[in-house]
Amino acid sequence: MTGRFLPHLPAQGAGLGTAAPFYPRLGDLAHDTARDGRIGVVVALPGDGAATYHLKPPGGGREWAAPADGSTLRPVPAMVTHLTPIKRDAVYDHRAQQGALPVRVHREDGSTSESVLVLTPDEIELYHHQFARIIDQREKSRRDCL
Repeated sequence: MTGRFLPHLPAQGAGLGTAAPFYPRLGDLAHDTARDGRIGVVVALPGDGAATYHLKPPGGGREWAAPADGSTLRPVPAMVTHLTPIKRDAVYDHRAQQGALPVRVHREDGSTSESVLVLTPDEIELYHHQFARIIDQREKSRRDCL
């Protein structure tokens, strides 16, 4: 390291700031980072007769307030339903001793994103054997149908 101040490194005091600000609407679910990630339903917005956001636990319970600028609130992402491989080559990083398989993440709301499934050498070998079994079962069922 050079010892210079690098403002893009969070450890040096500056946030990355790459995400768009989150301004929840009535009825949205939000994580409140000031409340240890507690999830709440937004029941009042700043300016609608309230000086802060008001949230309640999804099943009901005691209401709490979050700052009007929404600085402690984060969106609650839709649940992941499944992953599918992306038709790109898997790679093995010998220095990190791991393989990486590009995948598409599918969510309940229909949205998708790309990610990487990271595997240890033992996992790669285990799945190699399991996929070989699946391929054998598929070939056997094809022969049985003829």
